[in-house]
Amino acid sequence: MLKEKKTIIALALFPQIIIIRILSNYPDFVETYYSKAFYTLISKLSRYILGWIPFSFGDLIYALTIIYGVRWLVLNRKRLRLDTKNWLIDIFATLSIFYFVFHVFWGLNYYRQPLHKSLELEHDYTTEQLISFTERLIKKSNAIHIKITNNDTLKVEMPYNKSELFKKAPEGYKYLKETFPHLAYHPRSVKQSLFSYPLTYMGFSGYLNPFTNEAQVDGLIPIYKLSTTTTHEIAHQLGYAAENEANFIGSMAAIKHPDPYIQYTGYTFGLRFCLNEIYRRDPDVFERMEKTVNPGILKNYKEVREFWKKHQNPAEPLFKTFYNGFLIANKQSKGMQSYNYVVALLVNYFEKNSL
Repeated sequence: MLKEKKTIIALALFPQIIIIRILSNYPDFVETYYSKAFYTLISKLSRYILGWIPFSFGDLIYALTIIYGVRWLVLNRKRLRLDTKNWLIDIFATLSIFYFVFHVFWGLNYYRQPLHKSLELEHDYTTEQLISFTERLIKKSNAIHIKITNNDTLKVEMPYNKSELFKKAPEGYKYLKETFPHLAYHPRSVKQSLFSYPLTYMGFSGYLNPFTNEAQVDGLIPIYKLSTTTTHEIAHQLGYAAENEANFIGSMAAIKHPDPYIQYTGYTFGLRFCLNEIYRRDPDVFERMEKTVNPGILKNYKEVREFWKKHQNPAEPLFKTFYNGFLIANKQSKGMQSYNYVVALLVNYFEKNSL
């Protein structure tokens, strides 16, 4: 009987894949009945149940799963030769369960309506629009930088520790919901990842655990990056799976925050994406515009670059390639490059609204 159940569960993987592929062609249906209905309830419930725990419950489950998986492979290594069929049934039954839980608890958000459509924004923009917006963003970033440091050559030093930022950063969503009511965020569930060291060497600053709905932040990243990484992961918690959309929402939540230090990280977070896009389109214009950015802001950027450079290793490209393939498989056709499409959302949103 147990063997038959395992076989049924294993075979269920294939119709699941077909159903997900069909649903991916109906973003309005996913948006209405999953992202804004079922997922909203299950996300809040998960955060109520686990948000109060001071450590990452999801990371603990991952660790136990890895230990169990390695133990299972060691104990069942002989079955690979002697009983290949049942060995494969066990593997596919496990994959089937994970595939089902992943999509029910979070993964269907990959197929929701694109944010630019729900905000009634254009998806494209001209280089002239990009330059004009970036000039305005530089002025805003420079102004708040001077307000904090009183010296355009000093980098901003955050006056908060990591625990304080985990508590303060989500407050930006209280103010962001005045513009976007569907982005109300409560209760909070933001944790420092128990896997911060491996996460750093993999080249990632945070992630959302799709099974426990905990926002995981790499505790080793420069504290300047901590607030926008937190608001980015919260955007994932709220059901925005696409990286460009989470970057836009995370940037906006930081910009709307009443604290000038967190505002600064929001403005300069968006500015970095815009400057990178200008460099891609016209390096000469980039060099001219970079000179108008306060040297202190550039020092904060350098601090982050040097951190990641210090932790580069031969395995990092493999992890990035794997994740790139994962994004492409989930209808983000640009893969990790989709992170840069936050520029389109920023440019077109602030074409209609004041910065």
